[in-house]
Amino acid sequence: MKILFVEPAICLSVFAMTLTSPLTTQYVYRRIWQETGNYSITPDSNISECAKNKSSPIFAFQEEVQKKVSLFNLQMDMSGLIPGLLSTFILLSHSDQRGRKFPLILSSVGALAHSTWLCLLSYFAFPIHLLIASTFISALFGNYTTFLGASFAYIVDQCKEKKQRTIRIAIIDFLLGIVTGLTGLFSGYFIRELGFVWSFLIITMAVTVNLIYILFFLEDSMKESPSQNVSISCTEGLKNPFYRTYMLFKNTAGEQRSLLCLLVFTMIAYFFVVIGISPIFTLYELDSPLCWDAVLIGYGSALGSVSFFSSFLGIWLFSYCMEDIHMAYIGIFTTMVGMAMTAFAKTTLMMFLGSLFACLAFLETLGGVIAVSAFNGIYSVTVAWYKGFVFLLSAVLLLIPTISLWYVIIFLSFYQRIDGLVNSLTSPGQLYRSVEVLPQKLLEMKTSVGNFGDLGRNKK
Repeated sequence: MKILFVEPAICLSVFAMTLTSPLTTQYVYRRIWQETGNYSITPDSNISECAKNKSSPIFAFQEEVQKKVSLFNLQMDMSGLIPGLLSTFILLSHSDQRGRKFPLILSSVGALAHSTWLCLLSYFAFPIHLLIASTFISALFGNYTTFLGASFAYIVDQCKEKKQRTIRIAIIDFLLGIVTGLTGLFSGYFIRELGFVWSFLIITMAVTVNLIYILFFLEDSMKESPSQNVSISCTEGLKNPFYRTYMLFKNTAGEQRSLLCLLVFTMIAYFFVVIGISPIFTLYELDSPLCWDAVLIGYGSALGSVSFFSSFLGIWLFSYCMEDIHMAYIGIFTTMVGMAMTAFAKTTLMMFLGSLFACLAFLETLGGVIAVSAFNGIYSVTVAWYKGFVFLLSAVLLLIPTISLWYVIIFLSFYQRIDGLVNSLTSPGQLYRSVEVLPQKLLEMKTSVGNFGDLGRNKK
């Protein structure tokens, strides 16, 4: 008997991703450190020694390693850019007709292939640049954005009321907080006690169990109609998702189209910053003046997961007295504060406070992949003269979605005054209601993975 709960699959997937990201970054950092020079690796933490004294020869060496790792991350992100964009867009668009399980299965297969390759890479010490090819191949099957997008679409299929959907997303957010918090907390101990090979093997086992659950136990939330069973050509299959997206904007009234574009721009601007900066956190923590080891990095990741619990309580409490768009405003402001604090962090305590405030967001493929590449490039250029520059830049860039969201509030208040006119011009008000729900969608994407710096930060 199959079940309609996607939550176990989400938790297993997030566990694998939360563990993969810091492990991969620290493994790449160690390999490049060893290949660049002959300085030692600290035995009890598997992390290279770190110098805080600028006159030390190791200090200049570690700045060079930071630059190389950042550029390597840039190459890896670019290799998955095009296949990731296409696969995510096509798979999630087709899931509206073919069901949600197909993108869940394909993205899990890609994750399994990637984690298996990480096991082989760490065990046999293959050339590190083969990881770029692995990223490209796995992106062809989708990525964690594909998986989470299909998962939340699966949940929305089952929730017919707006309030029910909000609470369900908040519960998922709460569960993700537990998973990412515990996984982040123990990720450093995985590296220190088990090493990279066994840690990557545990990830592979988790992804395998997840794939088995989706294949044999999870029932699809959508049933195919007879019209959906009609065979179409491969060209038509690729063209349909783009055509439906075009028609979405074309068939929307002028004012509604403007509001739709404004909300989409707000989401992309927000995710560009928070997803782009997320992989820089681990590099920033490894370098001076913090010089964190694997255990402290895990603690920072776990502490950042507090945002999941605050999101759950905030949505539950404020949903009775505050509009969704105002709650999204609060999320953007707290992220700005966290980024600014991180830029000036010189001690472990202050860095933890920055992690606590920086509630990083749900992975969004377009903004995420491009932004990660951009911020890695910026970090590699500025690391020598001021490594905290990217965090100040991200705090400033967050003014863009803040201003955009303010215009959305003005736009929506204007819509409320012409509600009757809009409903008379649309087919039973369907288009207006679809635009009205977009602020709710923005909030869900902001809070559903409130720490993709735990989900986003852990991307690499």
